[in-house]
Amino acid sequence: MADEHFEPTDATFHAQSSPFLSPASPSPPSPSPEIGPDISRRLYISHFLSTWNSRIFEFGAILFIAAVFPGTLLPASLYALVRTAAAICLTPAVGRYIDRGNRLEVVRFSIIVQRLAVTASCLGLWSLALDLSAFPWLRPLILVLLAVMACAEKLSSIMNTIAIERDWVIVIAEHDESGLQVLNAQMRRIDLFCKLFGPLAISLIDGISTTIAIWVTLGLNVVSVTVEYFAIAEVYKRVPALQMSQTHLLRPDTPDSISSATNFFCHLSTYLISSTRSIRKELSFYTRHSVFIPSIALSLLYLTVLSFSGQMVTYLLSAGYTSTHIGLARTLSVAFEMSATWLAPLAMNKIGPTRAGLWFINWQAVCVVVAISFFWGTQLPFLAASGLVFGVIASRIGLWGFDLCVQIIIQEEVEPDSRGAFSSIEISFQNIFELFSYMSTIVFARPQQFRYPVLMSSLAVLVAGGLYAEFVRRRRGHLLHISSCVGGKEREGIDSAGYEALGIQIFGELYEG
Repeated sequence: MADEHFEPTDATFHAQSSPFLSPASPSPPSPSPEIGPDISRRLYISHFLSTWNSRIFEFGAILFIAAVFPGTLLPASLYALVRTAAAICLTPAVGRYIDRGNRLEVVRFSIIVQRLAVTASCLGLWSLALDLSAFPWLRPLILVLLAVMACAEKLSSIMNTIAIERDWVIVIAEHDESGLQVLNAQMRRIDLFCKLFGPLAISLIDGISTTIAIWVTLGLNVVSVTVEYFAIAEVYKRVPALQMSQTHLLRPDTPDSISSATNFFCHLSTYLISSTRSIRKELSFYTRHSVFIPSIALSLLYLTVLSFSGQMVTYLLSAGYTSTHIGLARTLSVAFEMSATWLAPLAMNKIGPTRAGLWFINWQAVCVVVAISFFWGTQLPFLAASGLVFGVIASRIGLWGFDLCVQIIIQEEVEPDSRGAFSSIEISFQNIFELFSYMSTIVFARPQQFRYPVLMSSLAVLVAGGLYAEFVRRRRGHLLHISSCVGGKEREGIDSAGYEALGIQIFGELYEG
């Protein structure tokens, strides 16, 4: 049967994936200068310190809470649930604040809030590690305060990441495409380094002493704030274009610019009112779009406890794993995930993103089914947990390969002027499904009950696979094309180099531990 899939050209891909080069982009006031090493070095230092501190705190906080509340998944699940809920509700308001604010004030505000939140959290975690048996009401109160601080840290981290990676880098490069590629590549390397070695480092220290790990987190947070604060200020000072409006690239900062935390909360209230009026229209657009099914299938994969995040980490600790074991397993998992950023481009270059996505989701489903079969059929907790760990690690190739394929399908087919609306709804669904995963370990809070959230996660993978298979069948008229799968050279558009570059970018942006 003849293939009926969408076949964009390389030119289409580059035009759609590079809004920086869009004709609609405003012209700069002067020719773009060469990016000086002093500017890039200070930018990299600031970004490294922000990302490194965020990663070690994010992973370390779960380890610390699990150590303080052994034998239950409830505190860690509640902590992560509140943190995720804040990201769902308030991230669009953060985006609005970034769009309208003075660039330097926005980034400095994010740095200060992030450091204050981490400092308060470390002090709270240290106090939880003390003997508070004489004050039984104090532990729940401290846990509530920790959750509030986690929300502030998460939002300020998002603010810093969006401002630097999605705005500052483009403005610094201006119309120098090669310079922009160099900046993006180096920023991505920093992200991947921090995501890999940050959690590993703090887990190794926690294996020695939880108290020491808390104080190390606090010390790094306090020592780095001054360097990060002034490094980013020097970048702002040396690049005049950063001092111009983000809308017109020529408007100097005025009193109307948002430069205070008070205005941020004002825009938060404005956002809440306006969002209720537009949600129905955006949701209708999302559900009626031709790529709704692959998008919702990808979002379903966030309904999982099968990742090295808070719930599974807490369970593994209760099953006999040490924080060092978990850090090493997580490192191996990241290595498998990174391999998907090379395997997926090869597969898409061979058979196209639509069919490659089907192969990757099937690989993930097989690995997950094998893992939970071993997990349910083994009586020894440590052995069952080990089987689950190896199955989850193997499944990450399918997860990230499928993620890359779906993201490219969406990028090619969603209209340029609607990508923001489509993506915001998709991210909301992802966070909603992630909330359901946290709720599952709140309902089944005992480690002995972890098998039920595991079963729920596997069902979500199977449902996602079924939905995507139906999408492929509708689009192509069949699921398998044996001749092309075995030796055909049929392709769907983008060349291998383009896929590899996008694979690295998408992996860095979407990975959550």
